[in-house]
Amino acid sequence: MTVWGALGGRGYLGSVWPWRAAAYLASGALTGAVVLVVLVAGAVVGGALAAVLLGLPVLALTALAGLPVAAVERRRLRLAGVRPVPGGQHRVPDRAGLPAWLRTRVREAATWRELAYALLLGTVLWPLDAAAVLVCAGLPLSMVAAPVLVGLGGEAKVLKVWLVDTWPAACAAAGLGLALLAAGAYALGVLAGARAELARALLTARDGDRVTALVRSRARLVDAFEAERRRIERDLHDGAQQRLVALGMTLGLARLDAPPGPLADQLSRAHREAGLALADLRELIQGIHPKVLADYGLQAAVADAADRSPVPVDLALDLPGRLPGAVESAAYFVVCEALANIARHSGAERAEVRGGHAGGRLVLEIRDDGHGGADAERGSGLTGLADRVSVLDGRLALSSPPGGPTLLRVEIPCRPTPDPCG
Repeated sequence: MTVWGALGGRGYLGSVWPWRAAAYLASGALTGAVVLVVLVAGAVVGGALAAVLLGLPVLALTALAGLPVAAVERRRLRLAGVRPVPGGQHRVPDRAGLPAWLRTRVREAATWRELAYALLLGTVLWPLDAAAVLVCAGLPLSMVAAPVLVGLGGEAKVLKVWLVDTWPAACAAAGLGLALLAAGAYALGVLAGARAELARALLTARDGDRVTALVRSRARLVDAFEAERRRIERDLHDGAQQRLVALGMTLGLARLDAPPGPLADQLSRAHREAGLALADLRELIQGIHPKVLADYGLQAAVADAADRSPVPVDLALDLPGRLPGAVESAAYFVVCEALANIARHSGAERAEVRGGHAGGRLVLEIRDDGHGGADAERGSGLTGLADRVSVLDGRLALSSPPGGPTLLRVEIPCRPTPDPCG
């Protein structure tokens, strides 16, 4: 239940909610006052020392003051019964270390939104919180205390304007104070609820921020997936494949040394099976992550795929050099899937792969002269590749009218990278 929900109940005054509302507003006043002191001190000290560059770290820390303030505010929302804002709105840095953490935080919209909230809390919200507690609770309590003050000192000045020096007047002031305190308890609940919802709204990530975080998270998953594919390819190439090669050589030598007969026939069959297993393993490695793609890049890998295609392929691909690994991998597998579909389903006599890098985008077009009618939604294997391209902020479009031709176009924004081989 929240303070909003408790206000509609009959037992509100006898519950803990008035106390929680007062605690929320009072702690907000205290927190805001501390934030104001920290921000002003950081700005003054940082500005004074900026001329000798010593103030820059102070100003940077002051700019990041919104992070701890937001963390405290998320915890304080529980006092008002408001569901806390999710804390995982900040991206995880790409690598360990303070510089990477600072770069990540400075580039985030959430960091600056939290700093804006800290400024609002330190300049506007905390005086309002303090005034609400003073008016709704402090002044009525001072009136309720009038009989005690009259008993101790003979008189009491209620609200600094009403001098009370008799017991009937003191009891009347106390009764009026109790009535005002009950009304103030409801007012505190309304103000605390509104204040908590305002904090939640200001500290909650916008939809655009969530989408950006989701896209970045998916991109990190793609990078991790590609790295794992490369690791598996290396392990198979350097481990199992080499063992099969050694096994084939050993069986071949044993077959040559064995006398004609059943043993030689068995060795011959084993040697043949080892060769087939090696061929299957090489095909598997090629499908996981071809070595030519890792070593020589997209252009060489596409040329290799075109040479292996059962349908003749005309290749016109001009790239300035290496592209990011995720881009090369996605583009390569799109080409391979397209050529496989052409060979299996299109009835084409010839295919064409052309493209290049221009305007900050990799553009690939795969065309065939088949009978057309292809549909990416009917199990062609391109749906998953389209999702993979979309993670890279790219687009995959298929045009295949009945009778052909079929054209598959891929666009992925990217920039050339230094060639790791040289």
